[in-house]
Amino acid sequence: MAELRTEEEQLDAIKRWWKSNGTSLIIGVVVAAAGVFGWNAWQSYQNSQAEAASAQYQQLIALAGQQDLGDDAISQAEGLIDTLVNEYGDTRYAELAMLIQARLEIAADDHEGASQALQQVIDGDADDYLKGLARLRLARIQLADGQPEAALGTLEAGIPEGLAAQRAITRGDTLVALERPDEAREAYQQALTLSRESEQPVYGVQLKLDNLGAEDATL
Repeated sequence: MAELRTEEEQLDAIKRWWKSNGTSLIIGVVVAAAGVFGWNAWQSYQNSQAEAASAQYQQLIALAGQQDLGDDAISQAEGLIDTLVNEYGDTRYAELAMLIQARLEIAADDHEGASQALQQVIDGDADDYLKGLARLRLARIQLADGQPEAALGTLEAGIPEGLAAQRAITRGDTLVALERPDEAREAYQQALTLSRESEQPVYGVQLKLDNLGAEDATL
């Protein structure tokens, strides 16, 4: 009898618990299931967005890679850039599209438009490498526009290690423009050292050094 009473008490306890908690448990299960479904749906949406953005970007690369861009090609490229920026702004392809936009602006001799495109990448949510690449290109535009001090400041704002050799070269060019040859020579030599360490060749640096009278520097 004691065992039976114990089982009945346990059953009554379960019934009381279910009466008090069963509804919330069901709701919790439903919400959890909905969450899993929603997450899967979101992941599927994100994947489809990435695939669509990738396809658009590949078209843009094909257009931008042409030797001679006619008006029609430029118009198509600009349309693809607008689509990537406005419809796929939460993907990396939007930032890459802005870098290509800057290239197109440079080709059109529109340095202001190129600088704006690059600044948009710098101010956005791009990763450090893309921001560094944008800063490097912006510094070169500033240097070409006769603003070496601004270029030097842009280079100091942050360039990742993967672009260190290119940064050193551009810094050397900037220091030459500022008539600081000793510092420029040091920057060029640093570029050569970084090039050897990374086994990534750089071109024209030895000539720049020779023009500064650095006869003992070798590639």
